[in-house]
Amino acid sequence: MEKDILKYFVTNVEGRVFALKNLPETIKGALFSRYSRTKKSVKELLLTEFLGELNIQPQELEIDDSKAREFFERVLIAYGDESVAELAFAHIALEGISNIATKVVEDPRIGISPLEKSSRYVEFDEKKDGKYQYYRDEFLLGFDYESTLDEVFDFYSWLIKELQKDLQELYPRPEDTSPGAYKRALKAKACDIARGLLPAATLTNVGLAGNARAFDYLLMKMRAHPLPEITQLAKEMHTELSKVLPVFVKRSFDRHGDEMVRFLKEINSEPSSEFSHSEPGAHLLSVQGSMRDIYGAWLFEHSQLSLEDAMRKAKEASEQEIQAWWEKIHNARTNRRHKPPRAFELVSFTFELVGNYGAYRDLQRHRVLTQMRQLLNPYLGYDVPEEVEQFGYGEKWREMMEITKQLYGEIAKKNKYYAQYALPFAYRVRWLFHLNLREAFHLIELRSGEQGHPDYRKLAIEMGKTIEKVLPPITFKYMNTNKIDLERLNLEKRIEEKLSRLGHNLHR
Repeated sequence: MEKDILKYFVTNVEGRVFALKNLPETIKGALFSRYSRTKKSVKELLLTEFLGELNIQPQELEIDDSKAREFFERVLIAYGDESVAELAFAHIALEGISNIATKVVEDPRIGISPLEKSSRYVEFDEKKDGKYQYYRDEFLLGFDYESTLDEVFDFYSWLIKELQKDLQELYPRPEDTSPGAYKRALKAKACDIARGLLPAATLTNVGLAGNARAFDYLLMKMRAHPLPEITQLAKEMHTELSKVLPVFVKRSFDRHGDEMVRFLKEINSEPSSEFSHSEPGAHLLSVQGSMRDIYGAWLFEHSQLSLEDAMRKAKEASEQEIQAWWEKIHNARTNRRHKPPRAFELVSFTFELVGNYGAYRDLQRHRVLTQMRQLLNPYLGYDVPEEVEQFGYGEKWREMMEITKQLYGEIAKKNKYYAQYALPFAYRVRWLFHLNLREAFHLIELRSGEQGHPDYRKLAIEMGKTIEKVLPPITFKYMNTNKIDLERLNLEKRIEEKLSRLGHNLHR
């Protein structure tokens, strides 16, 4: 009978390796956290402490997670052991939130993985009840907000259709490319070009998968945010997460949460009106560490030397010795997923990046680094895609930028946070990137790839070339500096070929 019950909750009744299934997150987390407090196995704990005496068929089981809740209450409150909250997970969908809000919910460095509706491959000109989908509230409607954004969306919707015609003439379909793959590549390119028109107020959908501890802190950060959209979203997220992670997110809105919100508000301040200009691009401000630090750390890991002796040996090594060691690693890498060893984390770089908000949205997803951005504003200027100029739409594009800048100015007189909603993705933002060399390999080689958006490819390549210049003999083997015409085309062809080999005719 016990095995019959366990089959319903574990993927392997007999084996030493198994996954849990059909269980609330509270029970999963409690079972794993109990490892440190008992000699029993997870299966024993499940049967003896959480399921109790059961005399019903597995398919009839209804799980009472009160024991798990009591356990976590005791650990979290009585003992203050917050780490157990990392053992419970949830998936939550946030639909119809602005692109300002997405940057807040996607900001956690660890613990939460986001997936967002893509502005690169999906048109955002859908209307519901006759209205374009962008954030509205009473404060914003006190300005010439809707008429301005409607005009921008009208142009965006028209431009995507026109661009696909223009691109078809400019890039005829190659003979080895199916009509389907070609059509999807044209659409992706058109979306890539036109997305700079999308206001930051544009509504989108985001899925978040993460552990309870990360959600708990995110909710408190959102409560401290100056925008009502974010604080309201925190309340709605808390309500829904309380249904699946009731114990873990309880503190987000209790007195402990209130104290954290007070702290977060106090350490922040209103944005200053001071302004200094920066040119677009990736500007290296400082380098911490050297090639010999990397080599010394690698020697330490592969020897019985003290760190001090390993570093001294690295300082005494010849240039030829270090060059030979680097070439060994460089040659061993046969694709970009082959990461350099952890020793490469001993060198780090601080960049100021200045690029359009669309590029920032993509690069923000990188986690193993420190990044901070300023509020979106119009004072750093905006980008005009070269295709927009080439096809004769530049004047209209600039007109859209100017009317949104004017709207921004009116709103900013009363609230700079609210004013961000008015500005399109083409406007530039300034942010800080502090990353180690190992992460630089991942980011630069990934984001310079042929299917990457031209705006962030440019920044990634500039970062890569700068690092190569200041830290020889480092070279980014898989940094792609080629000019790409239809970024998505080769990928679409490869996807079709793989699906064909699998015998699938997937509707895409």
